[in-house]
Formats: sequence, C-alpha cells, structure tokens
Amino acid sequence: MDKEQIFNTIVEHTKDIIPRLADHEFNESDSLRDLGANSIDRSEIIMMTLESMETNIPLIYTAKAKNIGDLATILFEKQEIVT
Repeated sequence: MDKEQIFNTIVEHTKDIIPRLADHEFNESDSLRDLGANSIDRSEIIMMTLESMETNIPLIYTAKAKNIGDLATILFEKQEIVT
C-alpha cells in the first residue's frame, strides 16, 4: 500500500470504531486522541489497519505518531522493511 491508501484505511477504520466521525473531513494533522479515540480505540484502529495491510509491525513503532499523517508515514515506512 502507498501512504495515501494507508491514510484512507486508517480513516475508514476510525469511522468504524467511532461512528460519530462518519461525516468528519479527516486531515493528516488530525490526532486520533483529539478526535475522541481512547487508547483501546486507537489500538483497535491500528490493528485493523495492519490487518488490512496484511502486515505485522510491532505496535511500539506507532507510539511516536502525533497524528494520522505521522501514523500513515510510520506504517508505510515499516511496511517496506517488514515486507
């Protein structure tokens, strides 16, 4: 997956986990925490995204992400290493 596809996948899973965000216009600068995702929600969103990517990346790498754009970049870069 390219970075944009990963971003869109994160957005779709976020909408699945937090249905009230269905009409939200997501930006790369959006923070899952600021959008109302608690730690369990965030973990679920990441795990669902990794499953969609068909890859297995240690979650510790995602801890540095400040926003959805950062998360997409990290997952994209780590995907290249793992694959």
